[in-house]
Amino acid sequence: MMAEPTTHPKPRDPLAGWLVFGVWIAAALLGYVGLGGYLQERVVGMDPSMIPLLPTVVFAVAVIVGLWLSVRWARRVPPKTSAEDPSRGLGRRRFLAGGAAITGGVIGVAAGTVGRVSGWATVTGPAILPQVEQTAPTHREAWLGSRVQSYRTLGRTGAKVSDISIGTTMFLRHPDPVGFLRLALDRGVNYIDTSPDYAGFKAEDVIGKAIKGRRDELFIATKWCTGDGHVRQGSSVREYLDALDGSLRRLGTEHVELVHIHSCDSVARLMDPNVHEAFDRAKDAGKVSFLGVSTHTPNLEEVANAAIDSDRFDVMMLAYHHGAWPHQLEIIDRAAAKGVGIVAMKTLKGAKHKGLAEFRPEADSYTQAAFKWVLSNPSVSCLVVSFFDTQHVDEYLFASGAALSSKDVAVLDKYDRQIAGTHCFAHCGACLDSCPEGVAINDVLRHRMYFEDYGDQKQAMQLYAKLDKQADVCLTCSAPCTGACPENVPIRERMMGAHEKLMMA
Repeated sequence: MMAEPTTHPKPRDPLAGWLVFGVWIAAALLGYVGLGGYLQERVVGMDPSMIPLLPTVVFAVAVIVGLWLSVRWARRVPPKTSAEDPSRGLGRRRFLAGGAAITGGVIGVAAGTVGRVSGWATVTGPAILPQVEQTAPTHREAWLGSRVQSYRTLGRTGAKVSDISIGTTMFLRHPDPVGFLRLALDRGVNYIDTSPDYAGFKAEDVIGKAIKGRRDELFIATKWCTGDGHVRQGSSVREYLDALDGSLRRLGTEHVELVHIHSCDSVARLMDPNVHEAFDRAKDAGKVSFLGVSTHTPNLEEVANAAIDSDRFDVMMLAYHHGAWPHQLEIIDRAAAKGVGIVAMKTLKGAKHKGLAEFRPEADSYTQAAFKWVLSNPSVSCLVVSFFDTQHVDEYLFASGAALSSKDVAVLDKYDRQIAGTHCFAHCGACLDSCPEGVAINDVLRHRMYFEDYGDQKQAMQLYAKLDKQADVCLTCSAPCTGACPENVPIRERMMGAHEKLMMA
């Protein structure tokens, strides 16, 4: 009896392998544009209902096609030799081939997706997300009954606003937020910063109840947002106007003084023609008086300078705290010179507040010292900080109108010394002679500071790229710089970390 002839899978077409590879490359690129783009806009804070889903859908289709082609390609794996029994080992070979193709594809897709949001996650996230202790341990008697002592002109708006003003991102934590907000207003706070996406509309609802009967004495700033996030660039004029109308309805008022383009991360979004047309229409209708922009993003410098140059913006709300980098001071002074009001936020340098308890024995709280430093700049109109505890009203307002003292500077210096192991604050150059390669250590660490602490990822990378020598030489160096820093910065470790961050792109 003749044996049945042995059949083998058809040999793989070499072009099929390249096709699988090409599809996975396309999927990785679509991951960057599609899913990565969606995630980036969500991190920035865009309303998800306004983000186009087509790029993400195309990305999902590409992944499915990649999986299907990988399996089809693996099934065509032939035996190692023509004499090999296909019942032995062929299934394992197919499994390994398919698994390798799929694993490689998934890694590429993940890299593309994560790469799109990595800048925000590593730079801006730490400055925004940490919840830090902002309250001194005891309610000191000297603070009791503190009131606003100083009102400053908010640029060309002409409005006189309390130098320390209330942000409403967290005030709903208070058991009686309406009474709590009224207490702050009774103490002289007259600038309220809010947004529809603070607690999903709830912040504006509560503010509306608290301001009844005293609307005319207040300056209210809201944002072009919905309850789920920012109104997206390219949204229609109607969508912008609907967002503002919703704020007016919840606040129980016919107008607000100021509306911001919130957390603006690009010049394109800043200058979206539809938001400017919406503002002009709303202003003509008496619904809003002034246009502003808030930014604490990796593109802060670019966005802020474009806002100043456009002459469209009356107010800018910027992340600003002690130890600010020189370019930011220049931006603030340039804005003030053109009549743009400056509202400071993120004033407590919250990303580095570990060990804040060590400041408790000081005569004045760290918060008060930080506030007085910010307000020592005459170009700053006011600062906004989240109030959410009754003690905040006394503690924070105790700094109103107060001059920055040597004791305050000592507190801030102590703070900076506490984190000196991670930052080169002095930029003194004491370490430069210790580097055999002639690397500008102080400049490298300064650019890392721009990247990590001030959210200016783009400028940090640009400045680093212009250096004659970069920190990659530290990898093979014996590190004679060790111990050369008077602030005990671990130079080699920080330099290598700086190179890794500043070269990612």
